Amino acid sequence: MKTAIVIGAGIGGLAAAIRLQARGFAVSVFEINNYPGGKLTETGNHKYRFDAGPSLFTMPEKVDELLNLNTKNPRGFNYERLDEVCRYFYEDGTIIQGWGDGNKFAEEVELKLGVDAKLIKKHLDKSAYIFGATNHLFLEKSLHKIKSYLNPETFFSLFKLPFLNINQSMNDVNGKVLKHEKLIQLFNRYATYNGSNPYKAPGILNIIPHLEFGRGAFFPKGGMHSITLNLFEKAKELGVQFYFNKKIISVQVENRKVKSITTENGEIHQGDVLISNMDIVPFYRKLLPNEKHPEKVIAQERSSSALIFYWGIKKTFPNLILHNIFFSENYREEFKQIFEEYSIYKDPTIYINISSKHQPSDAPQGSENWFVMINVPGDKGQDWDGLIAEAKKNILKKISRILKIDIGPLIEYESILDPRLIEQKTSSYQGSLYGTASNDKMAAFFRHPNFSPEIENLYFCGGSVHPGGGIPLALSSAKIVSGLIL
Repeated sequence: MKTAIVIGAGIGGLAAAIRLQARGFAVSVFEINNYPGGKLTETGNHKYRFDAGPSLFTMPEKVDELLNLNTKNPRGFNYERLDEVCRYFYEDGTIIQGWGDGNKFAEEVELKLGVDAKLIKKHLDKSAYIFGATNHLFLEKSLHKIKSYLNPETFFSLFKLPFLNINQSMNDVNGKVLKHEKLIQLFNRYATYNGSNPYKAPGILNIIPHLEFGRGAFFPKGGMHSITLNLFEKAKELGVQFYFNKKIISVQVENRKVKSITTENGEIHQGDVLISNMDIVPFYRKLLPNEKHPEKVIAQERSSSALIFYWGIKKTFPNLILHNIFFSENYREEFKQIFEEYSIYKDPTIYINISSKHQPSDAPQGSENWFVMINVPGDKGQDWDGLIAEAKKNILKKISRILKIDIGPLIEYESILDPRLIEQKTSSYQGSLYGTASNDKMAAFFRHPNFSPEIENLYFCGGSVHPGGGIPLALSSAKIVSGLIL
């Protein structure tokens, strides 16, 4: 029986382990933490539970596919489609309901902003077109293998690229089509789904709205952490062996092949293949210091990070839903602060996720669990304690101003996650959430491949490699890796 070692039990590592174990490999997973899931974990206390990281669930079929492998009785993983995906709040009192049905959303925008619904539907149709034209190539194949390009579907995907707004920024495309500043800002927000800047990221990223309006957004029963729990249980049922609290300190290579890995306490483990679910930067710098490193990839601009406040709120807010956005009044300046000044804008766009809206047990009766997040730069040595204190004041002022109630006295529980802790807990270089940013039209082609060009039996999955960050893409990376190995 062939053996496989997976470093990291993040969502990509879990998926890779499941796929290889299901195809006859004996898989061992080594995780530095005492829990699986990486960023997709949970936090809180005895009163409030929070999904600690990713909070938007799209393309659930990718999870279902894993849970259905090698079984006639799939696990009972349940989720509901969201009727209203997100609610958008602006400083002037405008509120837009982001309905999951594209036609309904277009009518909502026409009512609130006076923008012709037909124009919005056309923009959503273009998003669906981009998805159909690129999904096969960018999400399902390795971009770094010649054979990936030797089929008709890939040829037509490449042929269509010039017509998919790859030479314009997201903001330029949205501005030209949508006209209204509030609506442009709403669609520019989708650049943050992979930690990028809409004023630089290519217009092809307008593929992202289709995931919500065309394919739907969902809430899994038990919260986002249930995705991790279901995949972890599936892996164990198949026979995957997990080793927690195991820090890998080196990878041994002989004759262009990985021979073994060594743990902090001196244990040596051998395998026929090695899959790294770590961020590529610490993997190369710390585990393979004497091998050739992909310096051009490592030097690429990193995605944004996050500052998250987990707040237990002693009140319920009927005007808020699961996903809520409080927009900055100067979006361009906010992204300039993040990507050029490496700082936090005084008027940040605020995202509030409240899972207790769908999972009442996540908060006491009459209370809510607020996951309050703003986009921030990665850790480059800033005075984070000072930045966090100032950001908290600005966040509280903005939410209190828009909701017309003083939020501060309602907070009875608080914990904080910042870029330093994200890097410490998940080995994400500088605390970036999605590996490299997509602020260049060729970014998709410049991501690290799912295999090592130098070492024959070394593979990579997760958010820092092709096809990118986020749950669906991390799961796709694992599927690409298993295909390359098998």
